[in-house]
Amino acid sequence: MLPGSTAPADGADPGRRATLPRLGARGVLLFLWRQLTSMQTALVLLMLLAVAAVPGSLYPQRSVDPGLTDQFLAENGTYGKVLDTLGFFDVFSSPWFSAIYLLLFVSLVGCIVPRLGVLIRQLRSRPPRTPRRLDRFVGHSRTELPGRSDEELIAQASAALKRRRYRLDVHTERHGASISAERGYLREAGNLLFHIALVGVLAGVALGHLTQYRGQVTVIEGEGFSNTLAGYDSFTPGPWFDASTLPEFQFTLDDFRAEYDTSPTEHEFGQPRKFEADVSVTDPGTGTTKQTVRVNQPMHVPGASVYLLGNGYAPDITITDPTGQVVAQGPFISIPRDSMYTSQLVLKAPDARPEQIAVVGIFMPTAEIDETGPHSRFPDLVDPQIAMSVYTGDLGLDQGVPQNAYQIDVSTLTPVTDADGQQVLLRMAPGQSQTLPDGTTIAFNGVKRYAAFDIKHDPFAYFTLGAALAATSGLALSLFVPRRRVWVRVTRRDGEDGPVSVLEVAGLARSEDHRLQAAVEELAARLAADAGPDAPEGAAPGGKSRG
Repeated sequence: MLPGSTAPADGADPGRRATLPRLGARGVLLFLWRQLTSMQTALVLLMLLAVAAVPGSLYPQRSVDPGLTDQFLAENGTYGKVLDTLGFFDVFSSPWFSAIYLLLFVSLVGCIVPRLGVLIRQLRSRPPRTPRRLDRFVGHSRTELPGRSDEELIAQASAALKRRRYRLDVHTERHGASISAERGYLREAGNLLFHIALVGVLAGVALGHLTQYRGQVTVIEGEGFSNTLAGYDSFTPGPWFDASTLPEFQFTLDDFRAEYDTSPTEHEFGQPRKFEADVSVTDPGTGTTKQTVRVNQPMHVPGASVYLLGNGYAPDITITDPTGQVVAQGPFISIPRDSMYTSQLVLKAPDARPEQIAVVGIFMPTAEIDETGPHSRFPDLVDPQIAMSVYTGDLGLDQGVPQNAYQIDVSTLTPVTDADGQQVLLRMAPGQSQTLPDGTTIAFNGVKRYAAFDIKHDPFAYFTLGAALAATSGLALSLFVPRRRVWVRVTRRDGEDGPVSVLEVAGLARSEDHRLQAAVEELAARLAADAGPDAPEGAAPGGKSRG
């Protein structure tokens, strides 16, 4: 018969099957709550959270790099749309990640509250009484000590156990006395600290996400950035962030330095060795200071941290239309396409007359044009050149539809051609200029570097760090602090030469403890040695005294 089932009454149909009692709504909810707040469920949810975070590392995230996310979507078509629908580009704010996060939070809190009560009761209670038979426990030893009083042996044992940080209780027994001692409460306290700190980490991450802001900005050498919403290329605030609280600071990119490997091996050639950005920071509280931003070494200003995210080249180009009007001038950001910084360059001149002008080109720090097309052989400025084409027509900028500044659709534009009707292809080095058949002049004045910065503010970052360190400390305590009990009993019996005190020592491990037996044997030997020069040296575990 199943536990909890009902046996058929006398006279009932014997073929009728026994049924389990109904739990009811309250019983079902209580069962689900116990399952949710069990340690096994918390571990499963923690593993699911780690697995759910994997897509956030494999795929670009909108909150970190919107441009790279858009590029991935454009290159992967339907596959990218499916991933976007599933939230793989906004993993940490997706509904499924948030559901796992909240369930783990509730599960941990449900685990912590009852365990905290258990620990408090254990700390307030006395160690359990000494068992009647100590020979069943680890490291049991029995030593006979003639001529010593029970009180003296109990006092010596109490002092020895206190030196070893045991909580102890002395009991008077019929034929003597005993001590029950316990230590290792830090193990459970560390376990509890780990879980509380883990809740703190989850809370810190969640609150940081709600109150943070994050933005990206690209700054060319010699130019600056002011911390306003209009100054960002992209800006992602947390749901609870107030834009009016943006800290007041600005900085100028004075110089950007990059070093690349020049070793002849193909695997190492051209690999970056150093990126450094020298900036001048102006803050109302501290004035202007000079700082250097490196990869993984951010610049900290009041209310924000500035990270070096990327870099590239900004060719300085001047475009003059056929009427003699300068319609585009200054450094223009190019987007690297490979590790050698072969970069895409797009210039738009909507004010040109008689028609608007667009320039599409490839910038090469170390130029080479072969059967594969224009490309760079090395990422540093060794032989910088631009290969470009020029188009005229309506750029579509007057229609009120936002456009990507670094992309253009040339299918609706007319390429500039020479007298033979062939499209004009320009190849220019710094300091050169060319005039097109329609009278447009393009001058390549030089090259500057630019740096892309990620600016982030998380008011709960240090709280989360402290919680993570506390979790690590708690885990170390729960792993390396042994929980053990030790008992000492002193009884008196009549010997041939008078009364004899019998000292027994044994222990019990409350967790995996490979050193318990050695610790108990060492304690027994120490107590026997402290009994005096007339006492025997000791006894083998579980046996009578030697000699």
